[in-house]
Amino acid sequence: MIRPHPATSVLVTAISVFVLAACGSSPSESPTSATTGNPATGGRLSALQIGEPRTLDPAGLSNTWVHQPLLGNALYGTLMINDPDTNEIEYTMATGFDSTDGGTTYELTLRPGLMFTDDTPLDAAAVQFNWERLRDPALGSTAIRQVSQVAATEVVDETTLKVVLHEPNPSFPQGMLATSMNWIASPTALGNGRASFDDAPVGAGPFELTRWMRQGAIELERNPDYWDAPKPYLDAITIRSVADTNQRVNAITTGDADLSTETNPSSVIRAQNAGAQVSTVSAGGGQYLGMNLRRAPFDDERARRAVALAVDRDMINSIVFNGDGEVPQTLFPEDSPFYSDIALPQQDQAAAQTLFDELAADGKPVEFTFTTYTGVDNQATAEALQAQLNAYDNVEVGVEVVDFPTGAARAGAHDFDMMVSSAITQDPDYALWTAFHSESTGNFMGVSDPRLDDALDAGRTAETIDERKQAYDVVQTRIAELDPGVWYVRSSPSVMVGEKVHGLRLYTLGSPLPEELWIEN
Repeated sequence: MIRPHPATSVLVTAISVFVLAACGSSPSESPTSATTGNPATGGRLSALQIGEPRTLDPAGLSNTWVHQPLLGNALYGTLMINDPDTNEIEYTMATGFDSTDGGTTYELTLRPGLMFTDDTPLDAAAVQFNWERLRDPALGSTAIRQVSQVAATEVVDETTLKVVLHEPNPSFPQGMLATSMNWIASPTALGNGRASFDDAPVGAGPFELTRWMRQGAIELERNPDYWDAPKPYLDAITIRSVADTNQRVNAITTGDADLSTETNPSSVIRAQNAGAQVSTVSAGGGQYLGMNLRRAPFDDERARRAVALAVDRDMINSIVFNGDGEVPQTLFPEDSPFYSDIALPQQDQAAAQTLFDELAADGKPVEFTFTTYTGVDNQATAEALQAQLNAYDNVEVGVEVVDFPTGAARAGAHDFDMMVSSAITQDPDYALWTAFHSESTGNFMGVSDPRLDDALDAGRTAETIDERKQAYDVVQTRIAELDPGVWYVRSSPSVMVGEKVHGLRLYTLGSPLPEELWIEN
């Protein structure tokens, strides 16, 4: 029997292929759980999230720390979670998700008697309904990249769902954790349409919605019939969206908020120095300045190589993160079982200028626009790059600032020259296959390389660490050679809490479990 891959490193399995540019790696890390004493009951938690949801439909939510993980976990609960320090799967509303044929066929089993808050059953048919609808491109779900691996599902009985993949993937459950496949909503409520559902979303999570004021507060109250009694411990949660990192830190350190997700390593350090508790999940891969290979100038590999050699990544770190971020030297960090000393491109100004001049002589001077998103750190990243590259001859860089929904749409339509993207890894399959395989809908940069495809496929299907490492050595080599982007900072999925908050536990990419939280009286 194949179970989801156990601990292979201290990194977290996940990807957010289009994320905020402010994400960086903190020099110090806290545990992914923090509990003191016996849980107290009662109280209201004030929480901050970075991204305002466009809908409460789980198909429109994303389970990464820069989006709506607390909200999704609160409304819908989880089928399963993992321990980011060991990568071991732990089952919650599910009791198993196993394969006996090398990762082609899985059997998902559920706890008996699970009920949505509208008194309809959360059974195998409900899971099947939710997963099938995620395939609809009109929903715009980021989970489509994972659910598209599923060829067929079959309801065996009330608590058992048979899942058949197009191709074997022993790592499939790990990738599922980081998507809305882990959040199951009532098919009856979803059937009433999105507008009706947003007014009264129905899940089986530890909390229920009482009010959602768009661009304002999301009010949740305790679900008295939650399956895992006596959890949740809190009576209520209020969630607000705050895009600015300084506002988030100030709210936590002054007591105006009890919990906040955070992306900026400098902000994490400031919060820690002010006495806040911070839990950070270690992550490999990271953010990169992604170049669109589908159109000029980056359809010419010389232009990509020139930019990769021209950029001083340490300077970007200094300007944007006060030097507190970690600049990746290799794709995988040294504590990963997939680590090899395969260096990412380093700055070489003379070689970069030679390539810029060569392109100009061929009538192809490097001119492009960096499309970035509103927010101090995001714009600072773009402007730092612009200043560096415009100092070279035969290079001209413009900066275009858009809001996050516009940027996401532009990325999906491949309508950009350069944008921030990411591939954040532990088990590397989901992140790297999604970002760089030619058949992936998440391959926003348009990478198309047969050797890379073959290696990504081999890494996906291999069952031993040694076999997978051989495949990912090729992946690392080809990514370093193809230059789809400039890797400028590791990610630091972090959650900050005030001194009276206990029970903080994270899974996957910095996703907090609200049912575990409690406030000291």
